Amino acid sequence: MAVTYTTAVKNARLDAVTTAIGTTGVLEIGTTGMSTVLATIALGNPAAAAASGAVLTLAGFPRSDSSADNTGTAAAARIRTASGGTDIITGLTVGLSAADIILDSLSITAGQTVTINSAAITHA
Repeated sequence: MAVTYTTAVKNARLDAVTTAIGTTGVLEIGTTGMSTVLATIALGNPAAAAASGAVLTLAGFPRSDSSADNTGTAAAARIRTASGGTDIITGLTVGLSAADIILDSLSITAGQTVTINSAAITHA
């Protein structure tokens, strides 16, 4: 049997993500399976406003990495703590639209500026 949460519980779970990110979280953009990190972008403090409607919208976008780390095609993302690199959330989708993380381009070249236009996580 599938578990169903109320919207209030989903919001509380998403707000716990913001708390876990802390004051210095980062969003990493990578290739499929995060085998190569293409760009790392510092998140705001706080990383998001309170969740609403089972959606956690990250704050302060657009945000950029002024010098991409590697060359490749963006296909995945994760949010980590900056100190210690502990994964907070993995398996985020990236795209130009209809994805968790909306980029200005999926084709990334080392040294280029990578811009995230928006980021939102929806609780299933």
